[in-house]
Amino acid sequence: MSKKRILLTGGAGFVGSVLARHLVHAGHDVHLVLKSSSGKWRIADLFDDLQTHEADLRDEDSIKRAVNEIKPEVIYHLATHGAYSSQNDSEAILQANFYGTWNLLKASASTDYEVFANTGSSSEYGFKDEAMRESDLLEPNSYYAVAKCGQSLLCQHFARAHKKPVTTFRLFSAYGPYEEPTRLVPTLIKRTRRGEPLDLVPKDVARDFIFVDDVVDAYTRFDALSKLSGEIINIGSGVQSTIEDVVSAVFAAAGTTVECHWGAMPARMWDAKTWVADCSKSKRLLGFRARTELRQGMVATVRFFGQEHDGH
Repeated sequence: MSKKRILLTGGAGFVGSVLARHLVHAGHDVHLVLKSSSGKWRIADLFDDLQTHEADLRDEDSIKRAVNEIKPEVIYHLATHGAYSSQNDSEAILQANFYGTWNLLKASASTDYEVFANTGSSSEYGFKDEAMRESDLLEPNSYYAVAKCGQSLLCQHFARAHKKPVTTFRLFSAYGPYEEPTRLVPTLIKRTRRGEPLDLVPKDVARDFIFVDDVVDAYTRFDALSKLSGEIINIGSGVQSTIEDVVSAVFAAAGTTVECHWGAMPARMWDAKTWVADCSKSKRLLGFRARTELRQGMVATVRFFGQEHDGH
């Protein structure tokens, strides 16, 4: 694979930092566009091997300066706001996701990039009774999901109107090393290792969990992505796992169990009994399929969080 000059937004986040790490280790020229307020704990050990550019996606001028300085061959857009329950300001969600993406598209419009990979979310679909297809009616049920719908459709239209190689990945539930420590899987791991009981939603709440290394595999399929324009593609495992499955995988990887209080946690607006990706399009267009089974991925995740990574 030839060395690429890469612009990456969201590189201080979970998936973005793992992608940045992979790109650095592969020998690419990696440039992270970061807000001044971005936490750096995931990427602190990479600063000697990549370049950072301070800019805010909501500030069109700062993004344009960064793009002009980097002159990227590949653009990965993973920056987002609203994915965590604490990020509930609807104005901030819309500004960061929709208008931030619009600013990046405009700033890079005159750049002859080979790949622009935008990041969407499975939340765009809303609740479905079967595997989610990219052609499904979008029924978002939160401001974050609405913003992501707008972001995905904006990128699709921009790609087709300007004949640009822009593709959107709708990510399902990524997990693995460097995940936000307060999220489900890291919390389960830490409490299990400490022997603390777990208050949980009902056993049959489900998601499509995909190991973060598999997500990175999809992003780095340069040749396939360079041939696409305006596509929206699910990136999931294609396997639905219940919360009970996830807890069992954590117990197996940790080599211990703790008491589980099923149904003790109040229902949340995004809980569902069916949530899984139809992955036929990613296989057809990218030659991609997730290879890491839940229990295998959980072993690596338990090992990482066993080292007391706490976000600092």
